[in-house]
Amino acid sequence: MQYYTNQPVNVCLDGSGNLKITALKTSNSSAPYTSARIKTKGKFEFKYGRVEARMKLPSGKGIWPAFWMLGANIDQVGWPNCGEIDIMEMRGSIPNTTLVTLHGPGYSGSSGKTNPYTLKNGRFDEDYHVFAVEWYKDSIMFYVDNDRVVKRLKQNISPWVFDNNFFIILNLAVGGTFDGNPNSSTVFPQVMLIDYVKVYSRKEETTGIER
Repeated sequence: MQYYTNQPVNVCLDGSGNLKITALKTSNSSAPYTSARIKTKGKFEFKYGRVEARMKLPSGKGIWPAFWMLGANIDQVGWPNCGEIDIMEMRGSIPNTTLVTLHGPGYSGSSGKTNPYTLKNGRFDEDYHVFAVEWYKDSIMFYVDNDRVVKRLKQNISPWVFDNNFFIILNLAVGGTFDGNPNSSTVFPQVMLIDYVKVYSRKEETTGIER
């Protein structure tokens, strides 16, 4: 339900070293909400390595923060053939649980290979947490605060579409099928804070299957 803008009210630095993405309720656009999406397509892409971001997430019914990657060949082969790696998604109505997912041909959308991660104490809107993926030629592993969520092996996923360059996306969506639409309990504005994003390169021949 959001319209993404490049305006400072939706995306800016907060003066304390964080990137700040803000979702606002508005009547001045073609959509009932405005927000922002940042992507490195055409600017930065890579193959294999560790990607992590330290973030404090928003919450509320219909709020959908995400940290993810898409295959850089999406314009040539389309989605889901390009592959998608969701390092973090959260349903705003369930602020103590995030999800990690792989999407590809035959396992996309609601059929994606998904695993949840639930905090033992607290909520993701109360403090910063580190969300990461370690991507090898034969496996992909997801982490929250260095706790492994799941390890996905190439040998168990067909077709494996994670051997190309990918680019990074950070966004704050509002509404949709993931958590439904906001209701009277949803407070605006909603803010997603990103302390940092780090990418560590890895040699292509490196294997993660024994990790």
